[in-house]
Amino acid sequence: MINPHRLRVLRAVLTAGSIHGAARNLHYSPATVSQHMAELARETGLELFTRSGRGLAPTPAAVHLSEQAGEALAGLDRLDRVVTDLREGRDRQLTISTFSSAAKHWLPDVVTAVRAQDPGLTFEISLNESEAPAASRPVDIDVQQESLEEPEQHFPGYLRHPLGIEDFEVVLPAGHPLAEAEATSVHDLRDLPWIDQDIYDSPVTRIIRSACRAAGFTPRVMAKLDDHYAALGLVEAGAGITVLTRLAALDAPAGVAVRPLVNPRIQRRVVAHIRKDSGSTPPVATAMETLERLAQEAGLLNP
Repeated sequence: MINPHRLRVLRAVLTAGSIHGAARNLHYSPATVSQHMAELARETGLELFTRSGRGLAPTPAAVHLSEQAGEALAGLDRLDRVVTDLREGRDRQLTISTFSSAAKHWLPDVVTAVRAQDPGLTFEISLNESEAPAASRPVDIDVQQESLEEPEQHFPGYLRHPLGIEDFEVVLPAGHPLAEAEATSVHDLRDLPWIDQDIYDSPVTRIIRSACRAAGFTPRVMAKLDDHYAALGLVEAGAGITVLTRLAALDAPAGVAVRPLVNPRIQRRVVAHIRKDSGSTPPVATAMETLERLAQEAGLLNP
């Protein structure tokens, strides 16, 4: 079996770019780091470094091994935290995966409500906008977004619980002529520079593309970002417009204009997937009651 600690040292060497750099970062001697690398080479039967001038250069095998080790080491880190929690009596954890706007606007209330009933509970919260479905990385509650035009998602081992249907809105720079109207037609956005806040082929991207096709155009995307806060910053600077869900548009800075979209109305479905073997526990029940209330308060329509 490969020694996990030596894999960590390998990753430290590749990150630092040298044995000496890794030694400084790890507070080891260079000789100790070199010894770990020699032992790892023997364990794996791989040549990990070659001579390059006065130093060493990692081989492709070393780089690939380091990349593949990342997920395994992260899993071991999680296991270490579980052991620590068990040792210290913190054996209860609620895991939640969601998209960023719900993480900001809903999860604080969810965590507060659950901890009010169970102060010893710990939480692990992750974002799911760029990852595989919950079934590949089990969590207790996975809050997903779906297109109304696509088949409903069902994951093995999970119960599906729709939270509601949410509208999209357009965010316009300050003083934009379209801000004078109470609502904006999607067709009126056809000649404007778009700021896309999603670099993945997520449901949000597909929903917006479909609405633009229905309005007879393809958006003129001038920037693609992996963050709706950055997209809002570009709108505030006057670089273009962006289309966000109502929940994400709550983060719009003062001065920009936020308007509902019509012709067509753009919407997404928000669904919570609850793991079957944890769905009846009090923390999950409290979390779901809170999510249902927050979705209703946010103006989501009945699914």
